[in-house]
Amino acid sequence: MSKLVTIYGGSGFVGRYIARRMAQAGWRVRIAVRRPNEALFVKTYGAVGQVEPVLCNIRDDASVRKVMQGADAVVNCVGTFDKGGKNNFTAVQAEGAARIARTAADLGVANLVHISSIGADLNADSAYSRSKAEGEAAILRAFPAAVILRPSVIFGPEDSFFNRFAGMAGLGPVLPLVGANTRFQPVYVDDVAQAAVLGATGAAAPGIYELGGPDAMSFRDLMKEMLSVIQRRRLVLNMPFFVANIMAAGFDFLSFATGGLIRNGVLTRDQVKSLRHDNVVAEGAKGFADLGIQPTTMEAMLPEYLWRYRPSGQYAAIKNSAKNLRKV
Repeated sequence: MSKLVTIYGGSGFVGRYIARRMAQAGWRVRIAVRRPNEALFVKTYGAVGQVEPVLCNIRDDASVRKVMQGADAVVNCVGTFDKGGKNNFTAVQAEGAARIARTAADLGVANLVHISSIGADLNADSAYSRSKAEGEAAILRAFPAAVILRPSVIFGPEDSFFNRFAGMAGLGPVLPLVGANTRFQPVYVDDVAQAAVLGATGAAAPGIYELGGPDAMSFRDLMKEMLSVIQRRRLVLNMPFFVANIMAAGFDFLSFATGGLIRNGVLTRDQVKSLRHDNVVAEGAKGFADLGIQPTTMEAMLPEYLWRYRPSGQYAAIKNSAKNLRKV
């Protein structure tokens, strides 16, 4: 019988790519999610019955253990940008990660991979980054041989980074940014998935790997690159941090005042704190080179999915070619 991997959050942005790769490698894949009915699309990644979504709540010991029974490898992709509510930073990224690691050690799972993020730091200003670091520390205490991946901002067809700002660029002549000079090192989602598979199959040595793509650029330059791809001219405006803090406080208060009914999906104070710090691979850190992976460039991938934000959409190339036709 083929080996089994349990992927917590396996229907999410990164998790689905890991699930597809594990299925292609011949593994049985168990996708542990809160809403299995919304994850049925993962069943198409393999043969009948090879990939199955199952119900799991990582805040519950019994639930985590049940879906891990019989697993040879475990991958944790669960994360959140919600500071409040039941599924907050601490509950998901610190306590949830610790619960998965303890259970994996108790059940004798061979390999554990955890998706964290660059910037994870117990002393960080951002509660998000602190919770990521707390999760890492708990994992290494319970499962010292774990593989921890710290990607920079992840891009790909389903991303919430370039897609978000490309959509904003279509709304007006100005594209406002917070932390325009902050540097990022965007990494392609399938490269992260490839690294996770190496960890899950035991092909990667235990440890922490910081994953960044070939290009380290300022937030402003990333947006200029994106605007070039979607063929739009916009004024990229840097918003001062004190202005961003005032705006974020207003959005946070609105979410609090409505009991979370109106979710702050625009800008939070915690995100403003994160945007003050570069999001790039640290000097001397283990990374893609240590895994034998050549990271994919943005230039190769952005046109593949951002074309729909062009003024002419899928017909942009045809219209550009038509301009070169000789008039009779």
